Amino acid sequence: MAAAVTAPDHGQLTPWHFVLIPASQRLPLGKAFVSALIERDPGATQAQIRAAAEKAERAPCLLLAVLHGEDLARDVSGIPTQERLISLGCAIQNVLLAATSLGYSSGLASGRSLNAPAMRSLFALQPHEQAICFIAIGTESQFKPPRQRPVPKAVLRVLGD
Repeated sequence: MAAAVTAPDHGQLTPWHFVLIPASQRLPLGKAFVSALIERDPGATQAQIRAAAEKAERAPCLLLAVLHGEDLARDVSGIPTQERLISLGCAIQNVLLAATSLGYSSGLASGRSLNAPAMRSLFALQPHEQAICFIAIGTESQFKPPRQRPVPKAVLRVLGD
């Protein structure tokens, strides 16, 4: 979290927070994943239900990244939600880089379950809060080949060219 709080933050709002999911809360998280699956797919198979529950156990350190969007009733900062999301993205990247620098593997997971009622309830999310992704940190159990990335030149344009 020391790395996370160094993220750019227009207006110094800290428009996000992270929730650490300890081992004692993995079972309720697994149940929320199952509930979200059944809500969107009432015909889910037992194998799919087991796989949904097992998502809660995949990493020894699991965090949920939560965005604080504009609370139109109370927010007078003028900082739009997209700037808040960029700040959270920077904080997430800082967490990932810090984990890597400490010798850990890390990754993100998102999906339709994030905003399911069971998930919102489990994390006590307020109406202006949105679950963005899970961050998993641990040791790599299986080697994954590096992903194909674009060449840097492909993502840069020069104004006037």
